[in-house]
Amino acid sequence: MTDCIYLHPLTLISGPQAVDGDAVRLGGSMAYAREFALVLRGADGGVTERIVTTAAGMDEAMARLPDLAAREAERQWNNIRKIHAPLQLGGRTIRLDQPQVMGILNVTPDSFSDGGQHDSADAARAHAAAMLEAGAAIIDIGGESTRPGAAATFEDEEIRRVVPAVRAAADMGAAISVDTRRAGVLEAAISAGAHMANDVSALRYDPRSVELAAQLGCPVVLMHAPGSGEDLHAGGKYHDVVCDVFDFLRLARERAIVAGVAEERIMLDPGIGFGKSLGENLGLINALPLFHALGSPLLLGASRKRMIGALSHEEEAAGRLAGSIALAVRGMEAGVHLLRAHDVAETVQARNVWRGLRDAALTDFSQLPPL
Repeated sequence: MTDCIYLHPLTLISGPQAVDGDAVRLGGSMAYAREFALVLRGADGGVTERIVTTAAGMDEAMARLPDLAAREAERQWNNIRKIHAPLQLGGRTIRLDQPQVMGILNVTPDSFSDGGQHDSADAARAHAAAMLEAGAAIIDIGGESTRPGAAATFEDEEIRRVVPAVRAAADMGAAISVDTRRAGVLEAAISAGAHMANDVSALRYDPRSVELAAQLGCPVVLMHAPGSGEDLHAGGKYHDVVCDVFDFLRLARERAIVAGVAEERIMLDPGIGFGKSLGENLGLINALPLFHALGSPLLLGASRKRMIGALSHEEEAAGRLAGSIALAVRGMEAGVHLLRAHDVAETVQARNVWRGLRDAALTDFSQLPPL
């Protein structure tokens, strides 16, 4: 293992005018950072050097690094400042210059939060319609529970669950993502009217998935999970969870591109709650700005997750709304592009208020010189 470099955005601010322009917009989002840490990690995984600088001093800071690390730092610096094109999902254009809400539609009997609530055709249709009316930009339809300990679902059964819900959402003109790790399910869902793949195994579980995603040309979300087989939560042993998840997503992204998936169609998800302890989940959420250095739009799926219960007297999933909103706001502050949520209306309202505050900060006339 050679030395690895990680470019961490540190100081998040409301807008560049607050610091006389010495700030960077993260991934084309509404989040800005002023200070950055260039962290060099040695062959043993330990930190060998850490340089903190503002945007104005970045070129000088990178010049202090070894040649290979300096080139990688420059690539990450360019990625952090990348403006991501909108997603074109059917007839809908999903802009990524503000946070968008992806509504969760689980058509399963055993999902951790809402299992059995939407697994009939009428219930799925009604829930999809309600989420669209509440402001969901994308409906994410899943037919298999991926909670810890959940039994695997046979592909035919997953298709039977997912396809009618996809067709119902397509009839409403929705932008549709299918939450699956099976190539056959993805193929059936796209044929039924879905537009995007959300793969919790980062296209590793099914050998056909990466080739199919390239062939279909659909946008795809690659998520971190430590397990590569039936149990996605298995094997969660980390030297440094933030750097390890970063490295995993970097390799998953490169593998997909080599297989023919267009770079601009890849999104990344750090996989909150998948094979990670409470402390590791919190560490990842605090480090979300780092993942802009990978060069792809970011998705955060923290809605109703177990970590919220662990921090709030073991509150059951249905009672985790406030914690979900707190994590969503944290994601928005970090420049996350998509927020995957069960409670769409409440998350959209939080997003709208947050955006109002951010818009006001970007047009803060108190920062302008007097007439």
